[in-house]
Amino acid sequence: MTRIKPSLKAIHAIVFDFDGVLAESIDVKTRAYALLFRDEGEEVVRKVIDFHLKNGGVSRFKKIKFFYKDILHRPLSDKLFQKLCDQYSRLVVDKVVVAPWVDGARDFLTHNKKKFILAIVSGTPEDELKNIIQRRGMNHFFNSVKGSPKSKVTLLSEVMDEHKLKPKNVVFIGDAKTDWLAARETGVHFLWRCVSTETPTPFGYVGPRLSSLRKLETTIENLVLHYS
Repeated sequence: MTRIKPSLKAIHAIVFDFDGVLAESIDVKTRAYALLFRDEGEEVVRKVIDFHLKNGGVSRFKKIKFFYKDILHRPLSDKLFQKLCDQYSRLVVDKVVVAPWVDGARDFLTHNKKKFILAIVSGTPEDELKNIIQRRGMNHFFNSVKGSPKSKVTLLSEVMDEHKLKPKNVVFIGDAKTDWLAARETGVHFLWRCVSTETPTPFGYVGPRLSSLRKLETTIENLVLHYS
């Protein structure tokens, strides 16, 4: 019989972002954007990468449109937009499939898949995300896997509706400002996963920060005790 610590009984579901939270795949995405826009010159690539890194969690659909409108200042036809999205997908999928796990992530999922409802909410297109999850052999861990084009606010709300959850019973683990803002808007608890404890967090965020998921259960327990 799987036992849950009394202090954790208030948490019924744990929702994870994917890139940078379960898989160390941020660099894969960064290199893909650099390749996608390399013919535009070094200055454009620098601006593209800067925006990408400062806006983690934002879907490629929004980023590519932003790059054309605000960096290249050129119109973007539907045909070219789809071509760029397809090229980006080809650049990243196979590499994300073999990207290393975030430290402690696989062990946590293995030991807790029967204790909590586990879900993924990501800015990656949902069909692509499910393909990656399946190819990585991760699908058996999760009750829900959700991706773009819907916003993370919408996706978090869907997870709660489908599993009849209240915000106070949900923890969302993310690595980007958009994740934190989605957690705030939906009212769920939030934990910040950063590459190191020295990684800057958004202005206003004062919650827990963890670079490894090895102590995730203890961190969630402390979070619950803090708000109880």
